Amino acid sequence: MVPSDEPIVMSSSLAAGLSPVRHTLSNGATAIVQESSATPAVSINATFLAGSFCDPDGLPGVADLTARLVDRGTARKSAAAIAEELDKRGVALRVGTTRHRMIFSSTCLAEDFDDVLELIVEVARWAAFPEAELVKRRAESITVLRQNEDNPSVRAGEALSELLYGPVHPYGRPAKGTVATLERIDRDALVKFHADEIRPAVLTAVVVGDVDAAKTIDRVCELLADWNGGPERPIVVPPPAVPAVRRVRQIPMPGKSQTDIAYGFTAIRRLDPRYHAYWVLNNILGQFGLGGRLADNIRERQGMAYYAFSEFNANVGESPLVVRAGVDPKNVDRTIEAIDAEVRALGLQGPTDAEMDESRSYLIGSIPRLLETNESIAAFLQDCEQFDLGLDYDRRLAGLLNAVTIDEVRAAAAEILHPEHAAVAVAGPETRGGE
Repeated sequence: MVPSDEPIVMSSSLAAGLSPVRHTLSNGATAIVQESSATPAVSINATFLAGSFCDPDGLPGVADLTARLVDRGTARKSAAAIAEELDKRGVALRVGTTRHRMIFSSTCLAEDFDDVLELIVEVARWAAFPEAELVKRRAESITVLRQNEDNPSVRAGEALSELLYGPVHPYGRPAKGTVATLERIDRDALVKFHADEIRPAVLTAVVVGDVDAAKTIDRVCELLADWNGGPERPIVVPPPAVPAVRRVRQIPMPGKSQTDIAYGFTAIRRLDPRYHAYWVLNNILGQFGLGGRLADNIRERQGMAYYAFSEFNANVGESPLVVRAGVDPKNVDRTIEAIDAEVRALGLQGPTDAEMDESRSYLIGSIPRLLETNESIAAFLQDCEQFDLGLDYDRRLAGLLNAVTIDEVRAAAAEILHPEHAAVAVAGPETRGGE
């Protein structure tokens, strides 16, 4: 059994860079294998480009519910049989979705790799969606949604996405659906989603660990070669509307002891050539050290926030740059004013030379942490494949970050950081602020 609380560390042989082997099958599926003999363990990450972006119009939540149900029985194995196969090897199968992905992942001992890989293919390919299991999983999903309705952080984040993109844009609608839409999702909807979206042409299977690359490629080919499902379709994400004014939404949640603020802008796509400049910009604004300029001002100097940071997770379409803060309700207005001030100052003046040097050093120094476990290496290689970054991206990344100039970061800041165009969502007992 692989201990769940101990990371599978990268072997010293990878310190000079990854050396994955890649193979594409005739049906479009791609296999990527990275050998690592640090421990007798293997991480499997099988990702389909089929997340909530693919939900039918007017019916958000289909992808998420599919992921919750896909391992609850196949055409040949019951849910109990699948659970027993996993339990006797002491491993778990995790299935989850993002906006553009459905991810099947597991870490197992090398001796169990063939069987676990075969089970993942079985679950992904032959999911049966039993009606009784659908009833259970739908009820669980609805329970989670109702719990989220009582969570100020979740409510603020969802409201911000809708403000930035609108309720019908794939990035603006709720990825997990709503209680009303989940109640309308039937087995036919899941079967159709699975048939339309879970196809080899959009599958990348990454294997990292104590395996032989050539034999692993052969094994993946053996399991997938007879699976056909049509060619890959282009992913077209509609651009978000360009904001003309500041948008504010207040979500009253009486009885809560904390107010959560979500504040942001739509930024750029992952494949935009300015991506690394935006990455540095976000680090300076709200990531570096204990939280960049935001935390230094709002939390450390003024003591107004329990947390304050920014995040920028670029995706296929124009992605958000988001500021998050959790505050005492009496500090809502002051916190938003402080966020406005930091955003405005960085947008007008750009970063300092010291901030550039420190941020580049911090980000470059963080690269090994992206590759310190088998699971993190597999996730990194999935990004390289989806965004066509090249399998040598880990070796080029430090140079790309080091090449970012202060003028490029200044231009990025000047383009996006305008408080008068920000979207602001405030959830908690105190709903003033942002106007």
